[in-house]
Amino acid sequence: MKNAVRKPQQSPRFIPTNMAEARVRGWEELDIVFVTGDAYVDHPAFGVPLLARFLESKGFKVGIIAQPDWRSKEPFQALGRPRLFFAVAAGAMDSMVAHYTPARKIRRDDAYTPGNRHGARPNRATIVYTSRLKEAYRDVPVVIGGIEASLRRFAHYDYWEDKVRRSALLDAKADLLVYGMGETPLLELADRLARGEAFAAIRDIRGTAYAAGALPEGELSELPSYEEAVSSREAFGRAFRMISVEQNPHSAKVVAQRHAERYLVCNPPSFPVSEKELDALYALPFVKAPHPSYTEPIPAYEQIRNSVTTHRGCFGGCAFCAIVHHQGKTIQSRSEGSILKELEELSGLTWFKGSVSDLGGPTANMYGLRCGNDEAGAKCVRGSCLYPAPCPNLITDDTRSARLLARARRVSGVKHIAVSSGVRYDLLERQPNYLRELVGHHVSGLLKVAPEHLTDRVTKVMRKPGKASFERFRISFLKESERIGKRQYLVPYFISGHPGCRLEDMVELALSLKRMGMRVEQVQDFTPTPGTLSTCMYYTGVDPFTGEKVYVPKTDREKGLQKSLLLYHVPEERKNCLLALRECGREDAAEELFAGRTPGKVPVRGPVHVPGNRPGKTERPQQGPQGKGRRR
Repeated sequence: MKNAVRKPQQSPRFIPTNMAEARVRGWEELDIVFVTGDAYVDHPAFGVPLLARFLESKGFKVGIIAQPDWRSKEPFQALGRPRLFFAVAAGAMDSMVAHYTPARKIRRDDAYTPGNRHGARPNRATIVYTSRLKEAYRDVPVVIGGIEASLRRFAHYDYWEDKVRRSALLDAKADLLVYGMGETPLLELADRLARGEAFAAIRDIRGTAYAAGALPEGELSELPSYEEAVSSREAFGRAFRMISVEQNPHSAKVVAQRHAERYLVCNPPSFPVSEKELDALYALPFVKAPHPSYTEPIPAYEQIRNSVTTHRGCFGGCAFCAIVHHQGKTIQSRSEGSILKELEELSGLTWFKGSVSDLGGPTANMYGLRCGNDEAGAKCVRGSCLYPAPCPNLITDDTRSARLLARARRVSGVKHIAVSSGVRYDLLERQPNYLRELVGHHVSGLLKVAPEHLTDRVTKVMRKPGKASFERFRISFLKESERIGKRQYLVPYFISGHPGCRLEDMVELALSLKRMGMRVEQVQDFTPTPGTLSTCMYYTGVDPFTGEKVYVPKTDREKGLQKSLLLYHVPEERKNCLLALRECGREDAAEELFAGRTPGKVPVRGPVHVPGNRPGKTERPQQGPQGKGRRR
């Protein structure tokens, strides 16, 4: 078949975004065209450019159509008909999360768009983009992926419509869905198509899902059907539990779910990539800049332009987080040499001023960690290696991560390195060397941590460590800062309105903060995003693993009062705080909450403004590039 044998090609800077740019390379036809809801920033922290560079390095002719106007098919024809397939992603965030606040109000900004403007992508972008592509090129296969498609691959609860929706693959009428990190499945698909295999015959690639008229042969796990999930919340919770135990790629089975007369068939997850493979990804020739056609700054790029990703994956297993369902629980770390080389290259860029904004991943202090029992790890179905207690097989040795920080500081041209992607403080208790390196050299005055709540009844539902663990860490942090003569602060993140949280729990949280001398400046109102345990509990009112009933605050009024209690120190919130105290019979707490600051306490600040949120808003984004902190 034409072009079945390919030669790797040298990249002349940006991936083509139109045929004029493609012809500069001598191309009249592309193999694969990506369509994304984000602006095109050629940086490894953005998923589509990373995948495009990867496939390009394997010899495929690749293009990117970024934020096309979906109101007609013409923008989707900018790169012509690809030889193999279109690859569609809504962007680094679910498009509904990007468009609406937790109160379902339209946002006025979009950090992944030039000028931070809202409206550059449609609602349910995966479905809309696929529809336009099918209108333009009906016979060209469309592969959907990214976080939106990945977390909506099964029947799922949609907060914005307050109902259970079908699989995104069936709603979009796409030909294949890639879930999780897409390098391995996309490369296998492209290779097999280039060798002449028919698209419809390729049904066995790990990390993919497809629609079928009948169940495939072999061992599989059949979920309650879409129709059952719609009619029964018990069936919805049972389906979630069954999906959760099939996340380990070493032991997972094929999972199927009937939708009317068709089946959504999901193959087991892709295997984690090796250190060598991850190093090769980050060695690709990224320009590390937005496409030159943009004339306005892109906030998400400004946030990560000076950052370096050290690893992917997270074994924390927080109930409200989707990282484990997208990047996996296994920590996949780059080599120290690869990271130091990227730092050296970053220091040589003309716009670099010496400060690295982040050296980390989804959870910074998980770099280099792994399961110490391969046999047990191959069968493990725990959702978290840390909750309810650290797994005895988890290797928490911090030698590698502490050494990386020390060596990174010595890179020529690098004046300061911050670790701003967040840390697990319960893990830090086992990492004294990393803690000393972190507090001594990498805090920049503020360190992000995410206790999310300090009432044990709520943190249990969240699958987070409780108040005692946070207190131990807070004291250790302040003592170490004092020992080295630095005045440094914690940046604690908290969630209001989470399943399991009542007004009285927020009163106890507010009192705890008051007694610790903390003032939180931003509060995240819980948003039930697709695919998380918290969303399952929000919809069903039951923990699917224990069967216990879970209280769910759903009215805007109650959620507003919960948020007000956490902002008790803001004069404009005092009236609502008093109302909340009266409603839960805790008027006795008013005198303590509204008294002057307790003398002798070291202040611990709340979150600072981040791109994507307007100053003064009391929320933070839950997804974004590469899963740093709470992003992607």
